[in-house]
Amino acid sequence: MRQLLFIIFLLVAPQTYAAGGKIHLESATIDISNEASLQRGAKYFVNYCLGCHSAKQLRYSRMSKDLNISPELTELNLMFTGEKIFDGMNISMTVEDAEKWFGVAPPDLSLIARSRGADWLYTYLKSFYMDDSRPFGVNNLVFPDVGMPHALADLQGLQAPIYKEVEREDGTFKKVIDRLEVVVPGRFTEKGYDSAMNDLVNFLVYMGEPAKLERQRLGWKVLLFLLVMIGIFYLLKKEFWKDIH
Repeated sequence: MRQLLFIIFLLVAPQTYAAGGKIHLESATIDISNEASLQRGAKYFVNYCLGCHSAKQLRYSRMSKDLNISPELTELNLMFTGEKIFDGMNISMTVEDAEKWFGVAPPDLSLIARSRGADWLYTYLKSFYMDDSRPFGVNNLVFPDVGMPHALADLQGLQAPIYKEVEREDGTFKKVIDRLEVVVPGRFTEKGYDSAMNDLVNFLVYMGEPAKLERQRLGWKVLLFLLVMIGIFYLLKKEFWKDIH
């Protein structure tokens, strides 16, 4: 029993850490069969993420096929630095330049949704707030002391933290962030930004396993085949053993 509880703790602990401790994660609506959502998510990813973050494991040709975007439209609207359609989604920024500008090279996002989880990403993208103490003037509730600028600020706007006082165990009080409030409007309304980030996260989830829908469709065919073969094998067994039974 102790070994079982220890294994469960090991499985749950990383999820608790990834969830950002006590930060409540908002739920993303993930549906990688929603082609329109994935197309919008690809647009946001290319325009706002791909400048710093690569996605080397996904080829433009695969994305074009899965998202039902013609190669011509893909090259025209989603490829800007001379890549070829069969290339992975790389960036031109070198690791040396990234470390000089940001202090650390931005991670490849091919598997970020599988690593962090959709709800974590969705909440993270909505949780930037102004903080003059940080190098880029912003911080994040889910990822404290984040080194990334708020690349989507022109869509969301700028949020300011609203504080409240909570009592410590020793009876003293401390200030904690209660909520975030938009003080400089962006191009999108709050609802519009939420929808856009849901599309972006949906695309990141797809990107982590592009073959998922294909695998699921094949899985149902395999299960159906096995069910049919079980029936056939059962009838054969009865035929072979009828003289003995």
